[in-house]
Amino acid sequence: MAPDSIVFGAAGFVGRSLVAELLRQDREVAAALRGRGDRLTSWLAGQGVDAARLTVVTADVTVPGLGLDGVSGPGAEGLAGVRDVYNAAARFAFGLGVEEARAVNVTGALNVADWAAARTGLRRLVHISGYRVSGGPADYRRDGAYEASKREGDAAVRARARELDIPLTIVNPSTVVGTGQFIGLAAMVHDLWRGRLPVLPGGPDVFLPIVDADHFARFMAAVPEHEETRGQAYWVLDDETPNLPELVALVAGHLGVRAPRRTVPVRVVRRLPRALTGADPETLSFLSGDRYETAPAAAFAERAGLSAPPVEQVLRDWADGLVGTGFGEGVPPRGPYGFQDVAGSRAWVAGERRDPGYVLLHGLPLDADSWADVSELLDDQALAADLPGLGRSAPAGSLDDWTAALLEPVRTRPVLVGHSFGCGPVLRYARARPDRVSAVVLVAPAFLQPRGGRFPRSAAAVPVLRRISRARLGARLGVPGAALGDLRRPGAARRVVEAMRAADAARNELRGLLDRVEAPVTIVVGSADPLAVDRPAVVIPGAGHYPQLTHPRELAMALGAVAERARREPRLSARG
Repeated sequence: MAPDSIVFGAAGFVGRSLVAELLRQDREVAAALRGRGDRLTSWLAGQGVDAARLTVVTADVTVPGLGLDGVSGPGAEGLAGVRDVYNAAARFAFGLGVEEARAVNVTGALNVADWAAARTGLRRLVHISGYRVSGGPADYRRDGAYEASKREGDAAVRARARELDIPLTIVNPSTVVGTGQFIGLAAMVHDLWRGRLPVLPGGPDVFLPIVDADHFARFMAAVPEHEETRGQAYWVLDDETPNLPELVALVAGHLGVRAPRRTVPVRVVRRLPRALTGADPETLSFLSGDRYETAPAAAFAERAGLSAPPVEQVLRDWADGLVGTGFGEGVPPRGPYGFQDVAGSRAWVAGERRDPGYVLLHGLPLDADSWADVSELLDDQALAADLPGLGRSAPAGSLDDWTAALLEPVRTRPVLVGHSFGCGPVLRYARARPDRVSAVVLVAPAFLQPRGGRFPRSAAAVPVLRRISRARLGARLGVPGAALGDLRRPGAARRVVEAMRAADAARNELRGLLDRVEAPVTIVVGSADPLAVDRPAVVIPGAGHYPQLTHPRELAMALGAVAERARREPRLSARG
């Protein structure tokens, strides 16, 4: 089948969400990209979207004709049958040059309009504009290249549509949020997470509205289906978005970090040096109390059967995605993940919370992501979490109370696995609640190994750990730097050192506790990281202190063998 819809800018954050929605509706879609389509198709696969109806074409919106003359693709008959044209192509960045911004946001928008006008069966051109496009002509000096070019492009497309009688609908979204959005408001969340947001720019009435990416995609997909939308422009944003101070406080509470308590008027921020404020001058025009006419968009959404998810949940899910990907530096964890309440503190939890076959507690200076490769290889679902005060989790009062609270919702009797420092809470929980676990595995238990210099325990190490890169620290520990927890967060390095010192002080306690645990205990070590005591252990050849990072397959096999023995020889009745 030939494509009936085409999306320009299909590899961008908004464009790919729209492509996914159209494919879910069994539409025949052409994705117009400047480069190869591998990134888009990989992303679609990761979202579970069937791309059988997708045709990827190469296009350049900055040139007349878009480079699409005579295009054909596998399984397609060209683009002659396209009736819905979506322009999601935009150059969205601050600090752009004027010509760079205009090439896509003005000239490119007009080129797409001209190409759409030549479609004999055109039903609709849907142009994605910006929500701050009203209020006079473009002023590049006042607004900056991005906002001014979007304003100019909006006016130019409207004029071209009148001239060529193009069936046009303009959608003006606010900040579109969802997994993969790392600019704009995301930069403020990043500063909040890093402890670099002591005050908020703007006043208490600043309104920085958002819209959920999936809802926006559904809205766009529905527009051409309704004749009433022709010639209309819709502000698509969530009016329930709290004012900026409340929005930041909501996100801070979800992340378990401190929200700024004071605001600084924009006029003051403009006068201060950028090196001091960290604020890009182009972003300041977005910090206003302006409200928008959203009633037409809300009315259409209701008629189309669309409803936006609660804005508070959208913000929380987005914040989880930002932190889960390291604000774009990495890939998100597999399976469900995010912040949850555990023992009255915010904890980063990944995996199956209620019915895991394994519960995995990490060592130092790692976090729950250190188990990712092992979890992928296990024969059952796993639950992993960042220990309190470590990784992404906020501090908590008692580590043992925290562990009990983490496991309270668990309905299975999992294999409880601890690595190094994580062996302590595992042993204490198994001793206190033998009915809740089927077996215990201690991976590289530091309390059974020689005291050594794997990781510094003195307070003097804190400033060093704050500055050292994860790559250098990983090289020292013999593991990939990307697998290490983030020590740049406020207090993170100090808490890691304190945990090391606490673990060293608990060595004798844990050695005595080991013999009193009722559940079967298996010890796993690397051949390059032996025990200092005479204890039976599963030895992984060639592994050091972090086999979950260097030998995940071998460790997963060892854990699977323990689980299989527990299934064959149940010692305790299952929990009712």
